[in-house]
Parts: sequence; structure tokens; C-alpha cells
Amino acid sequence: MRQPQFGGPRDNGPRAAGFQRASKEQRRVMARLFLFVMQNYRWSILVVLACIALSSVTSLASSLFTRTLIDDYIAPLVSSAQPDYAPLAMALLRLGLVLMLGVVCGYTYNRLMINVSQGTMLQLRKHIFRRMEQLPVSYFDQHSHGELMSVYTNDVDSLRQMISSAMAQVFSSLITIVVTFTSMIVLSVPLTLVSVAIAAVMMFATTKLGKWSRGYFRTQQESLAQVNGFIEEMVTGQKVVKVFCHEKQAIADFEVINERLRASAYNANRISSIVMPVNGNLGNLGYVLIAVVGAAIALSPQQLWSVSLGTIVAFLQLNKSFTQPISHISQQINSVLNASVGAERVFRLADAEPECDEGTVLLTEPQGDVDFRHVDFGYVPEKQVLFDININTNPGQKIAFVGGTGAGKTTIINLINRFYDIQKGEILYDGIPIIHISKRSLRQSMAIVLQETHLFTGTVLDNIRYGRLEATDEECVKAAQLVGAHDFIRRLADGYQTMLHGDGGNLSQGERQLLAIARAAVANPPVLILDEATSSVDTRTEQMVQRGMDSVMQGRTTFVIAHRLSTVRNADQIIVLDHGHIAEHGTHDELLALRGQYYQLYTANQIQD
Repeated sequence: MRQPQFGGPRDNGPRAAGFQRASKEQRRVMARLFLFVMQNYRWSILVVLACIALSSVTSLASSLFTRTLIDDYIAPLVSSAQPDYAPLAMALLRLGLVLMLGVVCGYTYNRLMINVSQGTMLQLRKHIFRRMEQLPVSYFDQHSHGELMSVYTNDVDSLRQMISSAMAQVFSSLITIVVTFTSMIVLSVPLTLVSVAIAAVMMFATTKLGKWSRGYFRTQQESLAQVNGFIEEMVTGQKVVKVFCHEKQAIADFEVINERLRASAYNANRISSIVMPVNGNLGNLGYVLIAVVGAAIALSPQQLWSVSLGTIVAFLQLNKSFTQPISHISQQINSVLNASVGAERVFRLADAEPECDEGTVLLTEPQGDVDFRHVDFGYVPEKQVLFDININTNPGQKIAFVGGTGAGKTTIINLINRFYDIQKGEILYDGIPIIHISKRSLRQSMAIVLQETHLFTGTVLDNIRYGRLEATDEECVKAAQLVGAHDFIRRLADGYQTMLHGDGGNLSQGERQLLAIARAAVANPPVLILDEATSSVDTRTEQMVQRGMDSVMQGRTTFVIAHRLSTVRNADQIIVLDHGHIAEHGTHDELLALRGQYYQLYTANQIQD
């Protein structure tokens, strides 16, 4: 993924062309977000719009009542010898009822917007989580865990803030502007022109400043994702940091990326914070101009446009109602810009290309016959890592891959279950090219024990049952007994019901590995893949696990990757890999007789043991 470019406090930001492209993209993203909200909460939004419209009308009624109050009630009452206040009291009562309606409408739409914002976050997280579960392994190789977590937390939360406050504010402001503008034209065209001129200047200032800060808001969100990714990496690797006394360097690295976040956030908020004061002062200037122009018209001898005192006072209030929404919109610019960048990142994950599965064949009774024919592969097209791989197996055989680091052992395992697709040649499963087999069906016929184990939050029994969710408790216990995990599980505080947290942090590495092997055993597949499955256990535990694994492997095609060559001596085939090529293959005795690479690896391994 392209890394973001960060600007310091003095950075002038992207060029104008970049701003235009960003502005167009963010308008498209915000329109998509609005459509997403409407799809799920159409009726709620319609009720909100109706309540906002009624609330704006009631607010307008109070402004227009000022004219009636002065011209129709106060002026006659002042000049009357025997004033009658009953009509005024009735008018005030009607106004009070109208304003009460506005209060009810305001309360209603605010409550509805809370429901809409929280519900939208629920739907968005469900949507992107479903898509994440459909993504290929290669996607997670290219994106850090912290970056993905930032989408679920920071970016989604920025949308919640915008929907709950800014969206309602924008709706209210737009409706208020339209209703108020109509009333202003009816009252006085000249004064309306003055108000429109001031509003145009405010809109121009808001737009320019918004474009200026938009690039920094994008950088801010990307910097935040990098900070989250770095923290997640440091927390996960804290033991390594401590062992190698890397604390000072970790702090220094964190300060660099944290400063990038501060600088981008400073620039974004510094610019956007100017908008409100600028618009506030422009609104005050418009208020003064309306008063001056209105007074001049009222006192003008030509009387081209007659205006009363009540009209001028009412118009001053309408002018505030006309310019204030622009100020309110500008006040929400931080939230809107932040949300637009957040929405862009959320939809980028939602639009990520899902794992392609063109396979249609379902394996009904898989035998576990896996063959490689002239397979070439590279994680990227320009860098090939496997060359002309040919492997022939029979069901029930044990195939071992050995070789130095980077020889291609794990890569071959990743190709068997189609975590990656080959560029040339073919891989056959029971005589069927695996590209024609449904990935789900293919992977259900295999169980994998990885070098790095992962346990989920839940009981020990739940983690074993993860291999086959319909497995009974008895089957899970039997699998644990088979691999030698039963004894240590019984010694736990609650046995099989012991809760595991933090990737099984309350267990030793060897115990975690045993549970992972038991998980594979309970799956009961025709193909078993062991990627350094005993790398994290001691020699004594390894022997016990090996006895259990020998039982598990009976009748199953097993692919084993092992650095301890003593664990693969009984393999039916041992394949020696060297920089992506098959250097040697045969049984243990045949390869020792060759006195080639396997002989060197084995004798060196024996010395180490």
C-alpha cells in the first residue's frame, strides 16, 4: 500500500489540482455515505427532515412575529389612550404554542439522529467485517493489524460524530436558509440583496478554508492509523523489546510518528478553526449593514421601497437566521472533513477485492491425493520464489519438506490450500485441478497447525472445538488425549472449562501448541499440514507430541515442515528445497546415501541436538 506523505507544521499542503481531485472524491464518498444511511433508515430520515422543517418554520414565525408585534400591537398600544392588551396576549399565546411545537420537533429529531448514527455504525461495522472475512490472505500481508483496527475504531467513530451532529445541523441549516430567504424577499428586496452578498462572502471563505484543510485531515487519519499500528506492534513484541533493551529506540521511533500525527492534526485544526471566527465577524458586519441600509431606506424622501420599523427589526433577526446556518455549517467543518476522510478509508476496506473462488467442484469423499506438476509461483509477478515444482503423493503418505530459511517450504503449504494461486503449472487434489475445487470444500478437507499458534478468547474446550464446531465434548477430550494435551489440561484451574484470554497468555508456548494440534486432530480431515508444529515444545514434550501426531497421521496425507530432522525420519518422502528448487527427494535412508544437502542438514542437526 502506498505510504502517506506527512507534512510538518510549516508544510504548505497539496497542490490545487490535488485539492480538486480530493474534493471530488470526498463529495462522492459523502454521497455514498448518505445513500448508505438512507437505505437503512429511510423513514427515520424523512421524519427528521419533517421535524427540522417544522422547527425551522417555528423559528421563522418568532422572527416574523417581531414585525407584527411592533407594527400591529406595540405602536397602536403606545398611541392609544385606552390600550387593550387582550389581542396581544392571545398573539403571544399562539406564538408560545408554535414555539412549543418547535421544541417537540427539535427533541424528536435529535433522538432519532442518535438512533440513526448508532445504527449506521452497527451496519457499517457489520458490512466491513463481513468483507474482511472474504478478503484473501495476501490483503492481510499488505496491511498492518493496527491500520485495520483504526478503521473499525477511529474512522467509524468519526462518522458517528458527523451523522449524530453535523448531518442534522446541515439539514437544519439548509432548510432554514431556504425558508428564511423566501421570507426576506417578501419583506424587502434591497435588504435581501445585502444579506445575500454577505452570505456569499461567508460561503467563499468557508469553501476556501475547507479545501485548504482537507488534505491535512486525510493525513491526520492516516497518521493515526500508523500510530495505532506501531502501538499494536510494540505491545505484541514487548518481550522482544525488553530482551534486547530496545526501549529507547522504540520511544524514539514512536515520537517520530506521533509528531507526524500532531503536526497533521495541528495543521488541520488550525485552518478549520479560523472558519468560525471569520464567519462570525462577517455575520456581525452584515448585521450592521442591514441596520444602516434599512435606516437609510426608511428615512429616504423618495420612498422607493417603504419599510416600517417593525420590518427593519424583523429583517435584522431574519438576517441572523440567514447567516447563522452558514456559521453553523462552518462550525461543523472539522467533523465533516474528518468524517469524509474516515468514510473514504471505511469504504476503501469495504471495496477491497474479495477472495476470488471460481471453483465449483465439491469434495464429497476426499482421499487426500495431492500432486504438483511443473508449478511456478511468485508473491509478486516480478519475483519468482518457486521453480518447476513436481511432487507426486499417494493418499496416506507423509511428505516432509526440509531446507534452509526462505527455501520455499511454507510457500508450498500456502499453495496447497490456495491462500495464493500459482502462475504456472497445476496442483491436483484427487486428480482434480484445485482451481476447479471450491475453496471452502478444499480447506474443509485439510487441517493446518501453523508455526505461530493462535488461541481465541473462550474455554479450552471451545478452542479445541474450533477445528470442527459440531464436535462433541467427548470428541474434543479424545483429541486432546491423542496429542498428549489431556494431562496438562486436567491440571488447569477449571480443566477443559478454563477461560483463555490474550491469545492464551496464561499457558506456556508448548501448551498452546498442543491445543492447536488437538484442534487439528478433532477436525479429522484426510489431509494434515504441520508447519513447524513442534517447534515451540521441548524435546521431552516433542517426543510425547510426536507419538500423538503419529496416531493422528495414520491414514492421512500429511505435509510436514520441520527443522528438527529427527521428526521426519519416518516420512515416505523427504523433499529438500533450495531457493525455490527441489534439490533432492527420497526417503531418509536414500537421501543419506546420496551424501548431498540432506546429509549435511541432518548431520549438522544431529550435532546441535
